[in-house]
Amino acid sequence: GRGVPLFRVRGDRHSGPGVDPAVVRTAPVTLQACLNGGRPAGEPGARPAVPVTPAQLAEAAVAALAAGADGLHLHQRDAAGRESLAPDDVAAAVTAVRDAVGPGVAVDVTTGLWAAPDAAARHAMVTDWPVLPDAASVNWHEDGAVELAELLLARGVGVDAGLWTVDAAVAFLGWERRGEVRRVLVEAVEDDGPAVACAETLKL
Repeated sequence: GRGVPLFRVRGDRHSGPGVDPAVVRTAPVTLQACLNGGRPAGEPGARPAVPVTPAQLAEAAVAALAAGADGLHLHQRDAAGRESLAPDDVAAAVTAVRDAVGPGVAVDVTTGLWAAPDAAARHAMVTDWPVLPDAASVNWHEDGAVELAELLLARGVGVDAGLWTVDAAVAFLGWERRGEVRRVLVEAVEDDGPAVACAETLKL
């Protein structure tokens, strides 16, 4: 088997201006397994057991559900193991995982700008995705985030808004369609300081 997937707990509702805190406290909680991430082979922090290929992701997905997860998030890769937003790579990963876990399990993907040459190229690739995930994370500090989120919504793909900085949180709160996102992700990367600041900005 592969390595043990990482898990993150997410509420199915986000809070913010106009949201009743009592509703947030009683909102359903889901356990999403993050099957892999930005740990390419040969770089510091790489782990050989991290699933990369569609078949490996499918195996890890089955293990994650058996361990108690009810949703999946993955970083799809190309044949060389690099993170990719190319239509064929996304289709292969999403299809393999869906075939392995069956219907009723949300399969989400990354749209991290690091996986594309630039924001315009990313937008074009997502436009051409032949197989759609249930949702995709959009990092609000990245160029073209709003346009990408609106494209995903137009294609019927759920949006998880990734907020890494206070500026990103402020920008998200100023977006008129913020109420249409599925989740708000306060991303703690190196320490908890930025995440706490984002949470304070969002009044979580």
